[in-house]
Amino acid sequence: MKNLLLQYKPFLLFLGKFIVSYLILTFMYQTYLNRFDEHNAEVDSFTQIVAEQSATVLSWVDSNSYTMPHQTEPTVKLFYKGKYISRIIEGCNALSVIILFISFVIAFSGKFKKTILFIVFGTVLIHILNIGRIALLCIALYNLPQYEHLLHGVIFPLVIYGVVFLLWVIWVNKYSLYATDVDKK
Repeated sequence: MKNLLLQYKPFLLFLGKFIVSYLILTFMYQTYLNRFDEHNAEVDSFTQIVAEQSATVLSWVDSNSYTMPHQTEPTVKLFYKGKYISRIIEGCNALSVIILFISFVIAFSGKFKKTILFIVFGTVLIHILNIGRIALLCIALYNLPQYEHLLHGVIFPLVIYGVVFLLWVIWVNKYSLYATDVDKK
């Protein structure tokens, strides 16, 4: 048994750090979400910010883009060209994706400063891409509503998760403690 544990020690350490960091971050996020009363259609602050930033990006294309709180659901209505196109829910804010990203980076940790900087850089990049994703999705849904499932359910998630995967590959190969000296140059 001892030999087996020694043989799989790197994997077990990765798995342990990933699970612990994921659980801690998820608990913190859920604690944050519990501050809002969804029965009274309260939307968490970060989701509101994401909706407003998406409307701002849309306003670069059309000045008649704006948000409005939903009266009966904990969502934010997003309007493009004066038309209600989509609702922004808590799951649209990309925080769960960011938690997954951070947990993986922590699990494959590197030097402290590089780890923190990569987490900050990756988080900001994911947030910016998510705002762009929502804005582009609204424009696409306005022009091609018949492709809603393909756009919302396949293409745009593929892009955001693809970027997260690419960030993980860069992290493991260039900055983590597992990267070889040749890779770090």
